[in-house]
Amino acid sequence: MTRMKHAEKDEKHIRAMNGTSCALKGLSCDPVEMATYEIKSADARRASLASIVFINGFATIALLAALAMIWRVPLVFPSLGPTAFLLFASPEAPSACPRNTLWGHAIGILCGYGALWLTGLQHAPSAMLEGVNLARVAAAAFSLASTGALMILLDVVHSPAGATTLIISLGIITHPMHLLAIEAAVALIVIQAFVTHRLRGIAYPLWSPRTEM
Repeated sequence: MTRMKHAEKDEKHIRAMNGTSCALKGLSCDPVEMATYEIKSADARRASLASIVFINGFATIALLAALAMIWRVPLVFPSLGPTAFLLFASPEAPSACPRNTLWGHAIGILCGYGALWLTGLQHAPSAMLEGVNLARVAAAAFSLASTGALMILLDVVHSPAGATTLIISLGIITHPMHLLAIEAAVALIVIQAFVTHRLRGIAYPLWSPRTEM
């Protein structure tokens, strides 16, 4: 009997709390209305995030493409797309923090160029022009494997960097100054992400992700 009384008290307490919560939101406690409210809230959040990704993705690539046209340097490259999406769509993910983003691409650049140097392909035409030979296979495989391993060892995982290292080891972008331009483009996206999210009230980190206490 005592357990039943305690259970009834708990149920009444839960109902009272739910009633207070509903009153604060200006809703009734009808389950259908509550479910509708939650669905509408989720849709509004999704629409807001979609607009943020669209606006910032458009602005980022348009700006970098314009600068690339003026300066004649490759500031727009395939792996920039997933980096931009990750930074604007999932700013609280550890892989989207500035440290992981900048170090990840830097590792990809170094491993990609290192693979070219080891296989003697620094000045060879790209795989798009001359096709794939054994040296190119070795360069591509080594660049991706070493990039992934180093990102994990250094705790700076940023998956789009895997595409960056292949862009280099396949010979698509190989000039040292152009490799610096790749990192500069990534840095510009990180700055834009920082400003955008701080204006939104999101605690996007200045460097490394927050550690839970």
